[in-house]
Amino acid sequence: MAQNSNQKAIFMKKVLLLAFTLLLCFSTNDSEAQSKRKKKKEAAQEAPKVVPKKKEGKIKPYNKVITKDAISDDGLFITHKVGEKYFFEIPKAYLNKDMLLVSRIAKLPANLGNGYVNAGSKTGTRLVTWERFQDKVLIKEKSYNAVANDELPISISVKSNNYEPTLYAFDISAFSKDSTALVVDVTKFYSSDVKALSGLSSRARTAYKVRNLDASRSFINSIKSFPENIEVVQDMTYNASAPPSFGSTQSISLQMNQSMILLPETPMQPRFADDRVGWFTIDQVDYGSEELKADTKTYIRRWRMEPKDPEAYARGELVEPVKPIVYYLDPATPENLRKYMKEGVELWKKPFEEAGFKNAIIAKYPPSKEEDPDFSPEDIRYSVIRYVASETRNAVGPSVSDPRTGEIIESDIIWYHNHLRSYRNRYLLETGAANPSARTLNTSPEEIGEMMKMVIAHEVGHALGLPHNMSASKAYDVESYRDGDFTQKNGIAATIMDYARYNYIAQPGDKNIRFIRQIGPYDNYAINWGYRFIPEADTPEKELKKLDSWILEKAGDPRYVFGKQSSRFDPTSQTEDIGNDAIKASNYALKNLKYVAEHLPEWTSDVTNNYDDLEELYGELLGCYNRYVGHVLTNVGGVYENLINPNQEGVAYQAVPKVLQKESIQWLHKNAFKTPNWLVDKELLSNIDYAGYTARIGRLQNRYLSGLLSFDRLGRLLDHKAINNNNYAALEMMQDIRRGIWSEANATKNVDIYRRNLQRAYIDRMSYLMTEDLSTRASKPFSVSQSDIRAIVRGELNVLKRIVTSASNRATNTETKYHYKDCIARINLILDPK
Repeated sequence: MAQNSNQKAIFMKKVLLLAFTLLLCFSTNDSEAQSKRKKKKEAAQEAPKVVPKKKEGKIKPYNKVITKDAISDDGLFITHKVGEKYFFEIPKAYLNKDMLLVSRIAKLPANLGNGYVNAGSKTGTRLVTWERFQDKVLIKEKSYNAVANDELPISISVKSNNYEPTLYAFDISAFSKDSTALVVDVTKFYSSDVKALSGLSSRARTAYKVRNLDASRSFINSIKSFPENIEVVQDMTYNASAPPSFGSTQSISLQMNQSMILLPETPMQPRFADDRVGWFTIDQVDYGSEELKADTKTYIRRWRMEPKDPEAYARGELVEPVKPIVYYLDPATPENLRKYMKEGVELWKKPFEEAGFKNAIIAKYPPSKEEDPDFSPEDIRYSVIRYVASETRNAVGPSVSDPRTGEIIESDIIWYHNHLRSYRNRYLLETGAANPSARTLNTSPEEIGEMMKMVIAHEVGHALGLPHNMSASKAYDVESYRDGDFTQKNGIAATIMDYARYNYIAQPGDKNIRFIRQIGPYDNYAINWGYRFIPEADTPEKELKKLDSWILEKAGDPRYVFGKQSSRFDPTSQTEDIGNDAIKASNYALKNLKYVAEHLPEWTSDVTNNYDDLEELYGELLGCYNRYVGHVLTNVGGVYENLINPNQEGVAYQAVPKVLQKESIQWLHKNAFKTPNWLVDKELLSNIDYAGYTARIGRLQNRYLSGLLSFDRLGRLLDHKAINNNNYAALEMMQDIRRGIWSEANATKNVDIYRRNLQRAYIDRMSYLMTEDLSTRASKPFSVSQSDIRAIVRGELNVLKRIVTSASNRATNTETKYHYKDCIARINLILDPK
């Protein structure tokens, strides 16, 4: 018991000692800690205060972005250049507004697009909107191809299933001082390789082996803001292994012009298109239609033309439009040509008078700085006839239209410098026999001016909305082209929109002939149909009855017929032809061309003392010959396309009569397949080339043969025979061709080199018809392997083999005998490839 008490006392002492030790330690540590805190506080009071740096947001104060050094331009948007950066100041009021983004090539290297792409060429048109999303501004491409009234439930589905792509997303850099506009940096958008803005298509990139855009050599050249548009000029240089020119640089440099155009706040009332009157069009798929399917609506493309005085207009008086169409001449236009360009534009005043408007279209010379300090060809307010320094022989009439309604907003006619050269050449070749003033390389300025005036008028027609009308020249009888009074009054086609350039029918001795085209009755009719204001109709649907009545009034009159350029099978709708009878017209044309060919050296090399012009014109003379032959060839397997509605008499498609097709085949044998010796004058050819004489004729004849023996043409003939036994048959055509091409074999005649080449071309074409794999053809009109074509070809080859074998045994001329033996071997390879 005592022992336990001692042990307990000893334990308590140890506990107390431990507690005292711990207390001493804590006391010391606390004292030290307090001392440290005191020293830290004193040090903090002595040191300068450091304020924590706040993280800076993306949106900065306006003056931090648009500094006092900014170069600004007020217009649709205020644009700013700050150092090397460019900014748009976009008013909030313009967010979600419809605008057009139009991309054009301003400058380009030689041979881009094989010479068919030129300065001013449009490479893209997009309807876009600027939209805000959180702290970003998006530029989105919008489409009116699929539409529905916003009040209809289906509009929700249309929007969901036609979601528009975002072309670019911009961070908001700042707000304007009054917070009514958003500032975005557009530098990267316009200096990067944005495919939507590029002047190089995917095909061009592949052809020229473009690797990438070289950022170090690409930059924004300028940005200008106008009241209704913003124009951006970019310099873009691409690294390319196979550029179209300057090959050693391995580079392609383009200058692009990007137009941002504000579309009208109030869209123009559109007008429905009708196939019976030719217009460029836009399509919309309307899902709000009451039909049992989406309804495709097609509107014509036209300028907004509204009467300034509606009451006077309603009374039938000529009135001026609220806004006339005005074209300015390019300052680069040569002085001696300006008069003719202006006259060419204003030829359309008369057709607009038919629609009730006076002074509807005007041409102006380029204004001086004093007259209009703001004038710029890039300003969307100005439509310009641009004069382009290019060797291309062409002119075009493009336009920019509102995809919502078809309203034409602006257009730039493009005239290429060398284009008059081609017109001078055609003038000499096509009219020289009957027109002494055309027999020269120095055509008079007045005649050149008249040609230019009509070409400009043609291109303005396109810019007004009119496509080519290839049926207009069929309105006039062939013999009328030899009548001076008729040609002076009516020209050579019912419209200037046909490709009927010259009167090649008139013969030597015909008097007072007009050889150059002009505005015609169809032009007046089409402009009235498309532009006449109909005040009682406040919707497109309410115009339809009136529009249809205007067409029916002219039905049956060939002067008011429209023929599609795409109708390659319709002999009444061909390019470069005139007259209502191709055989008769081409007979006159070839008679004239033979005269020209005989005198060509006299009018060229004898005058210039060199052969350059002779060679050029001979090449183009072959082109004339090719066209005249082609006009007749289209009769074979041809189909007349009649653009009619069910309430009109007749049928839409009608095969060319059999007798005319057979007559055309015989004409081709006489004028195309029989060797045209007049085209191979030895004195002429020996002065322009060292060889290639037979190949020139061979290429032409092979083209005609391939055109006749095509799957499409044979397929049409099979169809037509199936529905009418009186129609020309494919087998009959093949027999007629064989008999003519191989006529020497039946008569034991020697075969000259041109005919030998033609006969071998015939066998090659038959081989093509027998063996060509059509499975890869994008467009297959019918199943060739299941049709009669190969059976007919096989049968014709067997008949030909018997004829040629017999002819070979009778032949006495060695070249002819060898030729026949070779033909037999070729036929055997086709019939039995093994």
